Amino acid sequence: MSLSPETRAKLMKVSTATLTTAMFKRGFKNIFIQDVQRLNAGPNMVGEAYTLRYIPAREDLDGIESFADPAHAQRKGVEECPEGAVFVIDSRQDASAASAGCILVTRLMKLGCAGVVTDGGFRDSPEIAALSMPSYHSRPSAPTNLTKHHAVAINDPIACGGVSVFPGDVLVGDNEGVVCLPAHLADEVADEAVEMTVFEDYVLEMVQGGASVIGLYPPTNPATKTEFSAWRTANGR
Repeated sequence: MSLSPETRAKLMKVSTATLTTAMFKRGFKNIFIQDVQRLNAGPNMVGEAYTLRYIPAREDLDGIESFADPAHAQRKGVEECPEGAVFVIDSRQDASAASAGCILVTRLMKLGCAGVVTDGGFRDSPEIAALSMPSYHSRPSAPTNLTKHHAVAINDPIACGGVSVFPGDVLVGDNEGVVCLPAHLADEVADEAVEMTVFEDYVLEMVQGGASVIGLYPPTNPATKTEFSAWRTANGR
């Protein structure tokens, strides 16, 4: 399945918190990528996963000369990442060496990628933070990836931050973190998340005005639904 422009637009407007709740209703408990943070706050990141997998480096294979090989999986993966995709890197949750640096992240940005996520670290992290493309990592890491990581596979299923990520899954990131949605659920989850967001905006406004959450959130009081409907009409929501 391909992510539609309509679903992409909806996912740009909802939070990862709301998405995790919508997915929990469907039985999914492990979709929030652990221990990653955004370098550059801004609008949501939404795109289909294009993946890179690292295994531990080996000294006879991962010398600096390996970068000269045009088939080097890290470089090749960056060059082949499709426009609108999110480049997701399985670094085995090891941030002791960089997953990538500013030059490669800038290349992804120039190719039109929607963002980049690693459960490892980035080098040149201040420069990456200054870019307009959403970028997520565990922590800054100056050493070259070759000291710890061997790039071995492009666009295969991976683990990232303890979450299974399959090529084509839909990654949504906000300023809190990143969730991974199975592609076949993206449309319906986006629709539900938009509706949940409208209701939670109403609830927050009521709570800010002094209302109790009992009977309001969840809306077990029958009057809540009537009052929400009136609020929604009045606010054009």
